[in-house]
Amino acid sequence: MLETIDLSKRIENKKQYRRELLEHQLRLRELAHRLYEEKRALVIVFEGWDAAGKGGAIRRITEKIDPRGYQVYPIGPPEGTERSHHYMWRFWNRLLSPADKQIIIFDRSWYGRVLVERVERFAQETEWKRAYREINEFERQLVGEGVLLVKFWLQISDEEQRHRFESRRSTPHKNWKLTDEDWRNRTRRQDYEKAVEELLVKTSTISAPWTIVEANCKRYARVKVVRHVETVLSRALTKGTKSRKKD
Repeated sequence: MLETIDLSKRIENKKQYRRELLEHQLRLRELAHRLYEEKRALVIVFEGWDAAGKGGAIRRITEKIDPRGYQVYPIGPPEGTERSHHYMWRFWNRLLSPADKQIIIFDRSWYGRVLVERVERFAQETEWKRAYREINEFERQLVGEGVLLVKFWLQISDEEQRHRFESRRSTPHKNWKLTDEDWRNRTRRQDYEKAVEELLVKTSTISAPWTIVEANCKRYARVKVVRHVETVLSRALTKGTKSRKKD
């Protein structure tokens, strides 16, 4: 599946990029306010390769909306009491705690169980295989409660990832992002690709489909992400308005 993605998609013109991005951001700001008024929730999940641009895409989503209305959770390895609970526990906690936030964004998520934990053998085979069913059920519950769920996989080529790693290493204000672990993970790319392929097949459901983002061009990826979130909100809120009129 990943090999069929057209990573040559680009937005070359900087003015065009800024114009398109701003147009979608302003529309997204309006929709986020409507989301708040209708007391609905949006959960956005970002997964993808290291250096694929998840942080940059998240910043473009949140740049123009009210900061009181969203929460971003960067997810790392479980810590402290999280280790003694089911791996989904910490995500339920994060979804329940910010009751006044209508938009929750996860920079990496519960999919760590079938990615890093699978490849690095932090989870037993029976555990990560069972996780596909657990994750699908978890997401069905969210959607069943009226939550809008958007899942992004940011795809970049092996060559582009290496280029971005080298750029980070040589740029003083960016080299903090690069670790020895990142370089080591590149040696396991084939193992991760296998895990990603299975993840996309087994957890892209009717109620919670994956959106694959061609991210070799950061401009293209950012516009696609913001535009897609705008589209999801627009459809959902328009549908909700029509339903209320019928009632």
